[in-house]
Amino acid sequence: MDLTTMRTNVRRELHDEDSASYRWNNNELDRHIARAVKELSEHIPRQQKATLATAAGSREIAISSLTDRVMVEAVEYPVDRFPRKYQPFSLWADQLTVLGEELPDGSNAYIYYGKIHTLDAGTSTIPPQYEDLVAVGACGYAAVEWAVFAINRVNVGGGGTPGQFLDWGSQKLKAFRQELRRLGRRHRLRVSTLYRPHRPIASRSTDFGP
Repeated sequence: MDLTTMRTNVRRELHDEDSASYRWNNNELDRHIARAVKELSEHIPRQQKATLATAAGSREIAISSLTDRVMVEAVEYPVDRFPRKYQPFSLWADQLTVLGEELPDGSNAYIYYGKIHTLDAGTSTIPPQYEDLVAVGACGYAAVEWAVFAINRVNVGGGGTPGQFLDWGSQKLKAFRQELRRLGRRHRLRVSTLYRPHRPIASRSTDFGP
């Protein structure tokens, strides 16, 4: 699916298919679609793997080259071992610090990270099973935005129309976010079977006191 097809699907859901009198222009819908794609990416990012060189004797790795980064899931160093060796790490801005016992020697590290999905005129990285979900989110944003704009304005649907759009859009956004939370939890469970968490898991049964 490309952006044009997504926009068509959103218009169909919004019942805004009369090109002679669109309620939302293309730029407006594209903005709402982009917002939904970004929110999807925060819960289910596009999975990426980058090879970055370390500096001998330094635990710091610059990751500014990892553009549109949403999160870092794991750091493998040294690389290509079996079993794979994942390092605990910390993040501050675009600087990653390896916290394991092994001090980097200048060889490469693998960085497993998530980035924002792409949806444009010719490219989409959104998994097909989530395309309808993005449309739901975009519809919700569009309806709420229009309802806020239409308050205290004359419209052919009557005075209740903005409120109806606001209710409908709010329900769409609620469903969108509930599904994102559910999918995000499932995604984290799946990833955790591949990578050791980069921070200790807090105990739910032990009270260590103040």
